[in-house]
Amino acid sequence: MVDQTLGLQVDLAGLQLKVPLTVASGTFGPGQNFAELWLDQGLAKDRQPFSYLGALTTKGISNVPWAGNPGVRIDETASGMLNSIGLENPGVEAFCQEDLVWLASQGVPIIVNVSGHTLDEYLEVIARLEQEPAVSAYELNISCPNVDSGGMTFGVDALAAAELVSACRLATKRPLIVKLTPNVTDITEIACAAEAAGADALSLINTVAGMSIDLKSRKPVFDRVLAGLSGPAIKPIALWAVYRVYEAVDIPLIGMGGVRNASDVIEFMLAGASLVAVGSHNFTDPLAIPRIYTELVDWCEKNEISEVKSLIGALHDA
Repeated sequence: MVDQTLGLQVDLAGLQLKVPLTVASGTFGPGQNFAELWLDQGLAKDRQPFSYLGALTTKGISNVPWAGNPGVRIDETASGMLNSIGLENPGVEAFCQEDLVWLASQGVPIIVNVSGHTLDEYLEVIARLEQEPAVSAYELNISCPNVDSGGMTFGVDALAAAELVSACRLATKRPLIVKLTPNVTDITEIACAAEAAGADALSLINTVAGMSIDLKSRKPVFDRVLAGLSGPAIKPIALWAVYRVYEAVDIPLIGMGGVRNASDVIEFMLAGASLVAVGSHNFTDPLAIPRIYTELVDWCEKNEISEVKSLIGALHDA
């Protein structure tokens, strides 16, 4: 069992989480492969594998299956990775009948990332998930293109974001987390709009817009040209976003972007995050989360931190 004497518990919108760690949506799959690997490596002896996590955040789930983007989907960059996956997923019905059944037995709160191209698509996913007691909270991916508004993403316009959050707020009493994109002029404007519309928490940041060029063909690497940058390269951007948003809202934050070790986790918490997500580093090191958990325990012991929640936003009090 996780050592509760270290006071690693944090509160996220009413969810009492044993550890301030989660995974970024889309970087962990349903989790079975990671659980099996951790068991094989002896990292989950006498404990459930996901006791290293405060919550597990799923990949994006849509109302119907999405095939994802054609062509190249991943391209490594200096200090990071570009991806153009396209939120491939089996759809909410298949998710409930297959992945969620397994996840429900793993003893960890489940945050389902909800995706859609229209407001109604988001509502359809939530309506189906409301029938599943294993779901602890929803994370709205507002970086999807809103086809009703000519393809503009929900997350770059405060009014569109507020409309979506308001509708989803009426559809559920479960905690509602909104995932913010960094690809805006002022992220605090979107954060405040989401809070006013009923968001219980915010997660930030999603990937940073970027592209890559193939010199041989002299064409973009990705069919859609645009891709999302993640990894260590975006950590300073993410920290700055968390720091600013913490000062602008009164709801808890989930920080993510380039997290590779416990030091990164602590930095995000000092900037204002209550929960910290490991993302693309899961691909680089699939054993990262158990290692980061151990590092965090060691750091708290060495620095005499009796309650890790005391770190949240402490930079603002300095």
